[in-house]
Amino acid sequence: MKHTAIIALILAGAVSLTTGVAMARDGADREPVTFEMLDTDGDGSITRAEMDAQRTQRMAQADTDGDGFLTAEELSQRAAERMKDRSARMIERLDTDNDGRLSMEELSGSERADKRFARVDADGDGAISKEEFEEVKARFKGKRHGGKRGEN
Repeated sequence: MKHTAIIALILAGAVSLTTGVAMARDGADREPVTFEMLDTDGDGSITRAEMDAQRTQRMAQADTDGDGFLTAEELSQRAAERMKDRSARMIERLDTDNDGRLSMEELSGSERADKRFARVDADGDGAISKEEFEEVKARFKGKRHGGKRGEN
């Protein structure tokens, strides 16, 4: 019984980590910016002014009071909106019985859970070593935070 509980705990951790990575990779924070979106004059190149215009537009969307500054409240409101969208997409994607709720079974669906476990179990020995766990954790941190500042 103790062995089963330990495996369940490791699996839950792996599912949690890989779900977070999938959500981060999925561009859930905002609509992905395409070349065409930035090249507003359609001349096949992006100028600094076009890049600045995109940033200004994103700032204006978050600056709800229009004062030209972002407050903690405005940033929190934007984050809450993104989380609400993310949650709705997650339920839409995983809610197999369409009841608007996620059960543990839906969250860990055996095939999906097996794939996630296999991704963490890099050497395929049926167990997750501390090194494998730390590797996934490090990959997740890099994806979640976009790597080092300035790399993206």
